[in-house]
Amino acid sequence: MISEVHRLQRAFDEAELRADTDVLNALLADDFRSIGEQGYVLDKAQWVGKFAEFDYTSLESSEVEVCFYGHAAIVRCVQRSHSTWRGQEMALTVRVSQTWIELPEGWRLAGIQFSSLGGA
Repeated sequence: MISEVHRLQRAFDEAELRADTDVLNALLADDFRSIGEQGYVLDKAQWVGKFAEFDYTSLESSEVEVCFYGHAAIVRCVQRSHSTWRGQEMALTVRVSQTWIELPEGWRLAGIQFSSLGGA
C-alpha cells in the first residue's frame, strides 16, 4: 500500500515536470527550503519562481524510500532528469532527500536537498 506521503512525493514530481506552480504552492510548506547540489538555498517563492527560466523535459524518481517519524517523514530517492535552464540543456542524476511534515491542513514538503551522483 502506498502511503499518503509517497503519493504526495509522486504528485510533487508530476507538478515539477508540468511546471504546475499552483500544485507546488499547495504542496510546499510556507518555510520550505531547497539546498541544491552546489549548496545554493532557495525559499518557497524562489523555488516556484524558477519555472520562469527552467523547464523539465523528463523527470524520474527511483529507489524511493519513505520513513515516518511521528508527524514527519523523510523521502529518499534517486532522481534522473533532463531540463533546460536559460536555454542551456542539462542532464542530472542526483540523490534526493525530502522532509515532509504533517500540519493541520495536511502533509507539506518542508525541505529538499540534492547530492550529485556523478557517473550514475
